[in-house]
Amino acid sequence: MNEKVSVIIPIYKVELYIRRCIESIIAQTYHNLEIILVDDGSPDNCPFICDEYARIDQRIRVIHKPNGGLSDARNAGLKIFTGDYVYFFDGDDYIENNLIEIALHNAVTTSADLVIFNYYRVDECWLGGMEQAI
Repeated sequence: MNEKVSVIIPIYKVELYIRRCIESIIAQTYHNLEIILVDDGSPDNCPFICDEYARIDQRIRVIHKPNGGLSDARNAGLKIFTGDYVYFFDGDDYIENNLIEIALHNAVTTSADLVIFNYYRVDECWLGGMEQAI
């Protein structure tokens, strides 16, 4: 597989989670990625964190824009992506290191237009740090 996957991540007030989010994408076993971080006018340190990661990983592109909401931020990423596939991701999420490889394999081998998968919900306050399968 040589297809490029564009990962679009809208970012707004997720300073506590954004590093883990970005690290989980960088650590993917599938490497042909374009990571688009869309700073949606976040008033915290997220814009600086995004720029920091762009300096250390050439696959990362950063858009800084005024706050327009989640859909507007995703659309900003859609305007510049160059991949064969798009993966929407949220700035307070993280994924297993082989998720994109598995999802892409399923999309390619079945000629699927859309890949859907299960997830775990992690709520450290409510579950005391335990993960819950959804």
